[in-house]
Amino acid sequence: SRRAVRPPTSRRRDAHEGSLPDPPHLQYLSQGDVVFKSSVKVMTVNYNTTGAGRGRQKFVFFNIPQIQYKNPWVQIMLFKNMTPSPFLRFYLDSGEQVLVDVETKSNKEIMEHIRKILGKTEETLKREEEEKQQLSHPAHFGPRKYCLRECICEVEGQVPCPSLVPLPKEMRGKYKAALRAAAKD
Repeated sequence: SRRAVRPPTSRRRDAHEGSLPDPPHLQYLSQGDVVFKSSVKVMTVNYNTTGAGRGRQKFVFFNIPQIQYKNPWVQIMLFKNMTPSPFLRFYLDSGEQVLVDVETKSNKEIMEHIRKILGKTEETLKREEEEKQQLSHPAHFGPRKYCLRECICEVEGQVPCPSLVPLPKEMRGKYKAALRAAAKD
């Protein structure tokens, strides 16, 4: 009796297999503590994959995703194996450039240094968070950029928007004015 031979199947790799860690999750990304000042527009990372010191490689692998998550308005460009010594360059909105040497630093030292020179202070972050909480108060309405609701009609129990549902005649100014005019005659 002959056995049926199955063709080799391509085995799908699990996300938890291999030497690389799990892909960045929201909790991990939000743990980053560097929030740049609004003047920072572009960040370039020039690093090498060879050479002494693994701090810059760990910085690129572990910390760049956190920086991207916390600073979505900042463009980040990576240049790999294009420079003799690794460095970071920041382009500010004033046209000024800030260079940071990362030759012998660990990834934590790099993050701390960046936070000191170009990051927002704890007080600034707390103040901005309080302002954000005030703007998201449910009683406020206006443009979606600033408020939870655009119109009072979005609140449950309120009169719907006249643009969507016509108002009853009694609620219209023209109807009331016509009644007053008819009563005078």
